[in-house]
Parts: sequence; C-alpha cells; structure tokens
Amino acid sequence: MEFAEIKEWFISISPVYQSLFGGLFTWGLTSLGAALVFFFRTINQKVLDAMLGFAAGVMIAASFWSLLAPSIDMAVAQGITAWLPAVIGFLTGGVFLRICDAYMPHLHLGFPTDEAEGVETSWRRATLLVLAITLHNIPEGLAIGVLFGAAASGIEAAGGATIAGAVALAIGIGIQNFPEGTAVSVPLRREGVSVGKSFWYGQLSGIVEPISAVIGAAAVLLVQPILPYALAFAAGAMIYVVVEELIPESQLKGNTDIATMGTMVGFSIMMLLDVALG
Repeated sequence: MEFAEIKEWFISISPVYQSLFGGLFTWGLTSLGAALVFFFRTINQKVLDAMLGFAAGVMIAASFWSLLAPSIDMAVAQGITAWLPAVIGFLTGGVFLRICDAYMPHLHLGFPTDEAEGVETSWRRATLLVLAITLHNIPEGLAIGVLFGAAASGIEAAGGATIAGAVALAIGIGIQNFPEGTAVSVPLRREGVSVGKSFWYGQLSGIVEPISAVIGAAAVLLVQPILPYALAFAAGAMIYVVVEELIPESQLKGNTDIATMGTMVGFSIMMLLDVALG
C-alpha cells in the first residue's frame, strides 16, 4: 500500500480509531525508550535532565499551538466570546490535575520514597514512579483524542483544528515520550530492579495514552459544543504537569542550563511540527 493510499484510508476512518492509532503510536515510542534499559544500566544525569527539559518544551508548545490557539479560533467560529472557553477550560484542566495529584499515590523521579505524594500507601517505589509518569500521560492522550475529534467536528476550517495538526501533535508527544520511557526504566534498573521489570514498568507508563485518547475523541464527538473547552482543558492539564513536575525535576540536580536548553529545543521542534504539518 502506497503512502497516499494509507493517508486517504487514515482520513476516512472514525476519529475514535484515529485517536486510538495516535495513542498507540505514542505508547510505542514510550516502549522504545524504555527498551534502552536492555543496553544501558545507567544514564548520565545531564542527559536525563536534558530529556526532561525537552519533554517540557514539547508540552508547552503543544499546549498553545495545538490546543489553546484552536480553542480560541473555534470559540469565535461558534459565536462564543473568544477568551471564555480558553480560560475556563485551561483552569479546569489544571484543577483536575491538582486533584489527581493530591489523591493518586505517586513519586517523582529523583525523590526518596518517603516524599511520595497522594494518599499514603505501601506500594513499591517502582509502582509509585510509574504512576507519576502515568499521571502526566493522561492529559497527553486526552489532547490527542480531543484534537482528532475537533478535526472531525465539521468546523475545522474555521476552528483551526485539522487532522494534520492532530497528527503533528501525536508525533510531537511521541517524540518526547521516547526519553520519558528511558527516564523510567533506566533509573529503575540502576536501583536494582531486573531488566525485564524495568522495561515493563517503563512501557507501562504510556499505556494510558491510547485509552485516554479514545475517551477524549468519543467525548467531544458526542458533545460538540464542549470542543473549545475540551481543547483548553487538555492544555491546562499539560501545563500543570510541566510546571509542577517536569521543570522542577529537570533542574533538581543543578543542571539548569542543560535542562533549559532542552526545553527550548523541545518547544522549537513541536512548534515546527505544528506549523509545518498543521
């Protein structure tokens, strides 16, 4: 099958299936990143911090170029006050992640087990580390699903959401998921977890993305008026993760300049993908 045929087939299928494939793609790159544990027992801290900064940059750029800007344009197309859905959705997304952060047991990379967040639990350190990454993968999957749903809404020309833009978002999130998979599996291996379990936990952190992508697409297709709010909701959730988790973790060990440059590169690549493909 030629590329043009694959492209036409992909455009013709349901947005729910498009979202599923997008989520599976990002999960697949998470798994590839986790697979590096089969070749490396440790990872240089500067490289890890640059990876975390890169992921932060991608998410910041995606939040504006792929989500907030289309949300504002779509509100205008629907005759709604331009800023209203963006502000309400953005803040609601942040509040949602704050609630999840407060109640879901998890542990951020680089922190001792006694600094785990959420409700108290006796779960193992590896489980808590995976849950931390899983928590911030939820808004990424939702963003993919919501954008594919928005592209199929019938007002994409006026609202700024296109299938190409959704594909660009999936590619950008997939790229930053590769180092995230590594950031989970290799530190676990360094702490004495077996190679197989380290890989398993690393890839497991990304499985939530195809699930949340399908949920996001199905929700906006069923209730189209929520589209601009849903786009901004995903953006708010992603920015919460960046500010609360990725940036602090990337600079925890003092590699501020390297982490910052990683953020700049990640932002630039995601912006390039969205503008060039979207």
